[in-house]
Amino acid sequence: MDTIGFIGLGTMGEPMALNLQKAGIPLLLWNRTPGRAEALLRGGAEFATESAEVFHRCPVVLTMLVDGAALDQVLGRSTPRFEERVKDRLVVSLATHSPAYARGLAADICAVGGRYAEAPVSGSRVPAEEGKLVAMMAGEPADLERLRPLLSAMCRKLVPCGAVPGGTLMKLSTILYNIAIITALSEAMNFAAQQGLDLARFNEVLLEGPMASDVARVKAPKIARRDFTVQASVRNVLDVNRLLVDAAREAGIPTPLADACRRVHEQTLALGLGDEDMVAVLKSYEALGRDTLR
Repeated sequence: MDTIGFIGLGTMGEPMALNLQKAGIPLLLWNRTPGRAEALLRGGAEFATESAEVFHRCPVVLTMLVDGAALDQVLGRSTPRFEERVKDRLVVSLATHSPAYARGLAADICAVGGRYAEAPVSGSRVPAEEGKLVAMMAGEPADLERLRPLLSAMCRKLVPCGAVPGGTLMKLSTILYNIAIITALSEAMNFAAQQGLDLARFNEVLLEGPMASDVARVKAPKIARRDFTVQASVRNVLDVNRLLVDAAREAGIPTPLADACRRVHEQTLALGLGDEDMVAVLKSYEALGRDTLR
């Protein structure tokens, strides 16, 4: 079995790579912070001395990096190193980028003899740990078939979305809904708390009725116990929100809910809470008191 490259062991990348390892897939890892690889190394994975080694040794390289700038740096894009790294390689981004970025990167990689596919995932840290993510795959059909066994080790559902950037566009569509409902949940629980209601009772009503969902079952108890441990950070959610709003503006699509959520997350970031879980918007509501977001 070919050794698979995996670059990016952050909040999502580490548990995703662990699930690949549990499936018996040999891994060559690289991460800017080597300490994040300790559990994987104990399980038998290798760690590259530099990112270039991953491309040199692995025919398929999976990346889970924070943004396009980080991915470009790893690929050596716009440098002589780019072609030697990606030629005859299948490069796969599991993260979320802008549609324009994904389209341009795919063209650049193909122009020098490489292949590119995207599989942004729906879910946060807990679904990543449990292998219950949903992958939105886009790329050439043969490449997507090659990726199925790898993605199946990390995800409970694989959804083909056509050519790049179809996966990106699908992810942005679903993330709009996800951000809106979690922001609304935080606002509703702040309202209940400020009215003196028992949040355990609030959750009993919410989670036993027609409004229950997997998202609410994870996030509502976190809010009630004021657990802001990161599953998906405020900073990351805001970045993705900006991507979807920008894509909507380019296409002339109105997004009033996404715009409102962006303002709430910007306020939360301004309070220094960017590295806490997205439910930390609760603290933003508390800080505002009777003020109204504008």
